[in-house]
Formats: sequence, C-alpha cells, structure tokens
Amino acid sequence: MNSAEALSRSALAVLHLNGTFTALLNGLTLAAGLSAAQWQVLDTIGAGPQSVSGAARLLGITRQSVQRIADLLVDQGLAAYRDNPAHRRAKLLETTDAGKAVLAGIDPGLAELARRLCGELGGEDEFRRITEILGELSRALCAVGPQARS
Repeated sequence: MNSAEALSRSALAVLHLNGTFTALLNGLTLAAGLSAAQWQVLDTIGAGPQSVSGAARLLGITRQSVQRIADLLVDQGLAAYRDNPAHRRAKLLETTDAGKAVLAGIDPGLAELARRLCGELGGEDEFRRITEILGELSRALCAVGPQARS
C-alpha cells in the first residue's frame, strides 16, 4: 500500500471511528439529557475552566461549534461564564454543580464502556498504545494541515 492509499484508508477508519464513538457516547449521554457533543464540551471544562477558544483548540473543532454548545450548557444551568483575568472579553466557561453532577452520573457508563473496550483490545496497555498512536496521527495532521502552512 502506498502512502496515498494509507492516507485514504486511515481517513476512512478515523471517520468511522468518530461515528462509532459518537453513537456510543450518545447512548450513554442522552439519558442524562446531553448529546455526545454537549458531553464533550462539558467534560473538557470539567477538568478546569476554559475559554471557548481554548476548549475548541483542545477538542479540535471550531470555536463557533463550541460557542453554540456552551450557550446551550449555560441555558441548561450545567455551565456558567465567568470573568477571565487573562482576557477581558473572552469569558471562561466552567461547570456548575449541576454540570458536575451530570458528568458524575455519566461516569459509571463510561467506566463500563472502557472496561468492555479494554477487554476487546486485549487490555489497558494496548488501549493506551492505540490512544498514543491516534494522538501521534492527530499531531502529524495538524503539522501538515492548511493552518500549518500559513
């Protein structure tokens, strides 16, 4: 297989993986009233307050997508905006106690999914190795993508 074929196959595999992850996460998060996308943003800020732009960079999606989801989370009372000491206009988004409770309610389902996935993959070490490889692929794509050339 040449490198162009490898790129095509890897793109299709990752896109399929994204669809599968989204479907599985929706199955876990919809019962808590969140979509997989809402969970993704809430989980990201659950680790600590982030600007919308910062969360978008961490997630590898557009700022506008995160802004739309952030506003929904705030409307639901799961997140709140607060002043950002580093930037007057870019507020920080943080989880509320209600948001933390929703995340905690989803955690057992995530843990069970992780346990089953590790079993399918041959253990936690193998899962970690695959995750590291996916991270390497992501970093490499960012390095060669159009934004890297500007």
